Amino acid sequence: MPTPTDDENKNEVPLLSSSLISHLLELRRRLLYWVATLLVVFFVLFPFQNKVFEIVAMPMLKRMPAGSSMIATGVVSPFMTPMKLALIVALFLSMPVFLWHLWRFVSPALYKSERRMFFPLLTSSVILFYSGVAFAYFVLFPVAFAFLNSTAPAGVKVMTDINAYLDFILTIFFAFGLAFEVPVAIVLAVWAGFTTPGKLSKVRPYALVAAFIVGMILSPPDVVSMTLLSVPIYLLYELGMILARVLVPGYREVDAQREERERSSDD
Repeated sequence: MPTPTDDENKNEVPLLSSSLISHLLELRRRLLYWVATLLVVFFVLFPFQNKVFEIVAMPMLKRMPAGSSMIATGVVSPFMTPMKLALIVALFLSMPVFLWHLWRFVSPALYKSERRMFFPLLTSSVILFYSGVAFAYFVLFPVAFAFLNSTAPAGVKVMTDINAYLDFILTIFFAFGLAFEVPVAIVLAVWAGFTTPGKLSKVRPYALVAAFIVGMILSPPDVVSMTLLSVPIYLLYELGMILARVLVPGYREVDAQREERERSSDD
């Protein structure tokens, strides 16, 4: 069997090095596009940073007791907190640009079948994350803040610090955004062969209990808020099984083989 000569090995090293450098340059170019987009969005939002904070704080401001207001306990908080929020909103708005360039960088290395599945998953993950954030803002926050403000003991005036409020809502936004990624996680698990839609359908009761446990951990401490998160998570679990059946090829064969093995073992 012929073996590569020393000259051939020497020629392969520069080729591999050149390919790696070209990929790194392409990655840097796409990251620079995204960073430029991020900075443009941030500088557009910067003059309106106080207005952006007012919009984000609206669920709390509308449900504070009469005569109460939000406060700033830090020396630089009145300036730094809205600016930090403007930067985070710019990051939030520019994320589709980052994911688009990530897709353009990765897609040439994927097979055609992988590209057909990867792009819909990437798009749906963005939509689901934004849906989780919107759900927290429009549905959960009004209920949760009304409950929390109503539980203040007599003689305690509710005056929330703006920095503490920002940290709280960002944590909830991120948690809800991740929680709404359940369908994408299920599709990836089925695609990787860790499970099948048939197995997932058999553990529905456990999934329902897990959804309420997650809702209890992530939501504020009241039954209504917990239910408002737990029910959508379980419905997204069902949606994930439907998407897995549609997007992942060969799941029927895998389920059929598994059921055949189970019947054989029972016999």
